[in-house]
Amino acid sequence: MAQQDTEASESGIGEPSEQWREYQGAPTGTDIECEGWRQEAALRMLNNNLDPEVGEKPEDLVVYGGTGRAARSWDAYDAILAELRELGDEETLLVQSGKPVGRFPTHERAPRVLIANSNLVGKWDSWEHFHELEAEGKIMYGQMTAGSWAYIGTQGILQGTYETLAELGRQEYDSDLEGKIVATGGLGGMSGAQPLAVTMNRGVCIAAEVDAHRIERRLDTDYLMERAESLDEALDEAEAAADAGEPYSVAVEMNVADMLEAMAERDFVPDVVTDQTSSHDELEGYYPSGYTVDEADELREENPERYVEESLDTMERHVDAILDLQERGAIAFEYGNNLRGQVEDHRGREDAFNFPGFVPAYIRPMFCRGRGPFRWAALSGDPADIHRTDEAVTELFPENDSLTRWIDLAQEQVSFQGLPSRVCWLGYETDDDGVTERARFALRINELVADGEISAPIVVTRDHLDAGSVASPHRETEAMKDGTDAVADWPILNALLNCAAGADIVSVHDGGGVGIGNALHTNNHVVLDGSDLAAEKARRVFTTDPGMGVIRHADAGYEDALDEANQSDVPVPMRDQR
Repeated sequence: MAQQDTEASESGIGEPSEQWREYQGAPTGTDIECEGWRQEAALRMLNNNLDPEVGEKPEDLVVYGGTGRAARSWDAYDAILAELRELGDEETLLVQSGKPVGRFPTHERAPRVLIANSNLVGKWDSWEHFHELEAEGKIMYGQMTAGSWAYIGTQGILQGTYETLAELGRQEYDSDLEGKIVATGGLGGMSGAQPLAVTMNRGVCIAAEVDAHRIERRLDTDYLMERAESLDEALDEAEAAADAGEPYSVAVEMNVADMLEAMAERDFVPDVVTDQTSSHDELEGYYPSGYTVDEADELREENPERYVEESLDTMERHVDAILDLQERGAIAFEYGNNLRGQVEDHRGREDAFNFPGFVPAYIRPMFCRGRGPFRWAALSGDPADIHRTDEAVTELFPENDSLTRWIDLAQEQVSFQGLPSRVCWLGYETDDDGVTERARFALRINELVADGEISAPIVVTRDHLDAGSVASPHRETEAMKDGTDAVADWPILNALLNCAAGADIVSVHDGGGVGIGNALHTNNHVVLDGSDLAAEKARRVFTTDPGMGVIRHADAGYEDALDEANQSDVPVPMRDQR
């Protein structure tokens, strides 16, 4: 810990807070430190992000994604906690890139916390200017759920990866992934979900990871089955499992570019090839080939310019290997880390985009119907509260076989990290009373809290990667039908509308998983404390939030979105002109 403290101090964030040392995760139980549960939820979710079981480097305030932080500095962390404890039920706290900067009187139905992370004006919206400001302690990278206090461990992306692979299986094999081998890279905070998502779809996963500690972490939490001593061993075990039709996952400690090239040299062509390394950040996230983790860290410190160039060189090899395997018959797609964009921008390779991103390939039809990641955490810390919500969601949607299968698999195979939590994909589709899927479930949770069947409030949030909350031309809005990939009005409208609807925390970020200047995205939280006010807010927010996905895609001319608008009575002005 002493070495970690020194590194944290040298990075400009200061030494880890004594409060953080005492918490070591979110407070639990029914006693609260704040004026109300809405403020308490913010305090607990911030600390949950920095739970050593949840965050990648919590001593550095890093939650995941290379440098995705929950707060700008340890002084800022302490100040946020102090403000949250004093925050009234008719006040709103403002957090600018991980630092509390103001508190104003608002009203009971207004958000308790508003967060903006990493946002820069267009002409200056670049990594270079961002790093200048970051070095001066004036900004931080909030990633997506790191800086919005909504990360729930690897499970948070697991279900989205599961959904992507399930759709791939349906499209490509008219089934699941049984007997199919998926080759990928990365076992970090987000990418570590890949092996389990593959095996949940009955497939076989071979994952390259340069950091042995990350491999061990995925083994310890049952996201990964085995570690191989060599690539040849991994290939033999993977082929045996695929031939037997058995789900299986194995990691190899090596650079993913090296692994994919070695596969091609051996004439081994996986059925599917993808990647979730942190290639959005060529300095802090991606590791160049030819170095151990310690050697690469030393190079980054001593010669960052050389580090960047060697990372980009490796990325180009990485893309070439994917294209090679695709030409040999593998199904290839990028999982939203801007690998293709980096190679196109820095190496002039337009052919880097000769394989698709996962959203246009598999997810967009769901986005058109407002369907996306809906996640919730038990502020009590009691796993029984999540198990009761599992029962509730399957009771509400008994006809949704995919949802039921996911909940069953999650109960069996997903280890909780930090606050017990769950995620599932729900959409807009309204019932006979005009209540959306997300609102129906949130209202049911609120009833269970009110009735005492759940011991403390539940906080509902989501990934930023959602139907109507992102403009990201290399990921969520890649290849939009009407060419509006880079129009950022939509996430801004999403945030404004969710403020008007009464979300308890609303956040707006730049960069996310694809890097500064490449995306704008938003998030929200609603605290379900069993009150009539919580029910009122939930009904509104879980109509407006997925509804933005429907109207955004309807405006772009997608028939699925226009159909959902017609079926669920979503007003779409000027629809006749489409």
